[in-house]
Amino acid sequence: MVLSGCSDKSSDGGGGGNTDLSIQPVVQLDTEGKAVAQVDAGTAADPAGDGKAKCAPQTIAMAGPLTGGNAALGINIINGVKLALDKHNKANPDCQVSVKQFDTEGKPQLASQVIPTIVADPSIVGLIGPTFSGETKATGQILSEAGMPTLTASATNPTLTQNGWKTFFRGLGNDNSQGPAVAKYLTGEKGYKKICVVQDNTDYGAGLAQAFITAAGSAADPSCAANVKEGDKDFSATVSKLAAAKPDAIFYAGYYAEGAPFVQQLRSGGVTATFVSADGSNDPEFVRQAGSSSKDALLSCPCSPAPEKFAAEYTALNGQAPGVYSVEGYDLTTILLKGIDSGKLTRAELVDYVRNYTGTGVAREYKWSETGELANIQIWMYEVK
Repeated sequence: MVLSGCSDKSSDGGGGGNTDLSIQPVVQLDTEGKAVAQVDAGTAADPAGDGKAKCAPQTIAMAGPLTGGNAALGINIINGVKLALDKHNKANPDCQVSVKQFDTEGKPQLASQVIPTIVADPSIVGLIGPTFSGETKATGQILSEAGMPTLTASATNPTLTQNGWKTFFRGLGNDNSQGPAVAKYLTGEKGYKKICVVQDNTDYGAGLAQAFITAAGSAADPSCAANVKEGDKDFSATVSKLAAAKPDAIFYAGYYAEGAPFVQQLRSGGVTATFVSADGSNDPEFVRQAGSSSKDALLSCPCSPAPEKFAAEYTALNGQAPGVYSVEGYDLTTILLKGIDSGKLTRAELVDYVRNYTGTGVAREYKWSETGELANIQIWMYEVK
């Protein structure tokens, strides 16, 4: 199939004049870092169904960052949710499903205030979210105890499925698959011998960095490893350390709000090593904010790029191109809609429906283990060019 990049054009010239860059898919990998074939989107489940569904009005929720420094990641998901709902509701006049949006800014403390509001609303039968690993860790037990079907399009910390939660389903691979796939791709296909790992202080960054370091082995040089904090804007000390180390590549485990100024300061500081990051940076906002400094960056994601037809429909509805997790937001909403259309109208019925679901989406095959992990996982590599 023809693939559309997980981004649109950047007009921000930060670091070197106007750019005409976008994030383009390069190759899909297995967890060993080897290239594998992609899913045929033509076989994907259609949220419209057969158009014969009958139900009283139903409500699902979406929780994640809709404002704040990393808002684009949540907006990508809610726009995918909206596309699935739009197609479903137009085709099924006798079964209308709406979404209530809850802004967490991606912060655990805010999510801890928002999630109780969601579970206390009897009209809400399922949740797409939470978006980030930290907010998911903080609220997963509340959601499980409330029996709320919890389908995340984006929270990738490996430990989330190790808490005994009964209602949690991860709609993409975790960092124990993403980290090793990227590490093995960089040390194998790319032949990099020396990689400096920089991580932020989030649950996501810590888990991803550890998985990467373990798989990269001796290529991950501990003498040039560095730590940054969420909210940092001045990376001069880290840049100096990396300039002295002269690595082949820098792997950054964190989000684009820090990743964009970090890569700008690396380039202005004369560091030419390949900049590599993962799904937290894989968004049009990374390119917009970093400008020409983002050129040639490699970005991974357990999310899938948008096929051409999906991208056109998404853009027509939302007024912007799909980004990271847009396809997953759409696919997971489609699964909830298929459950509703089949008469599963309570939280408990939908949890059971998802747990036993097997089907193809736009992104991948969806079938979950008892803990809520996908049975089949691939990772995509992207490049800014």
